[in-house]
Amino acid sequence: MPAHAAARRLTTLLTAAVTASGLLGAVALPADAAIRITKVRYDAKGTDTTSNVNGEYVKISNTGNNGKRLSGWKLKDDTGHTFTFPSFKLGSGRTVTVRTGEGSDTGRTLYWGQGWHVWNNTGDVAKLKKPSGTTADTCTWGDGSGVTAC
Repeated sequence: MPAHAAARRLTTLLTAAVTASGLLGAVALPADAAIRITKVRYDAKGTDTTSNVNGEYVKISNTGNNGKRLSGWKLKDDTGHTFTFPSFKLGSGRTVTVRTGEGSDTGRTLYWGQGWHVWNNTGDVAKLKKPSGTTADTCTWGDGSGVTAC
């Protein structure tokens, strides 16, 4: 094969390889990838009592460009305690706090309604599930400071 033909073939192969790697690197994220667990306060300050249950919470953020309806989504711990989101829309760039205890829901805070602490202080997993049952996000921690960024 003449040198110029070999060079052209090599250029074609390199162009194809770079193009292919660019396509592989541009895999689209799932539509709900912007809905993330961003923080878990798994150990309320002080001794766990019925009066500080709301000291436990999970923050869920929408990092996407559009609001997302979370109605029917679920937040679960490793043993199956389950919070089901009511009719709720999380705006773009917004964060909602799901507190373990009781209270009145607002646009920024939702209440699970539990009378006791849910998240294990020595390690647990927070799972965010879509209504279909597929996992949207998880946050895992061990025995630590009582709060973790996810």
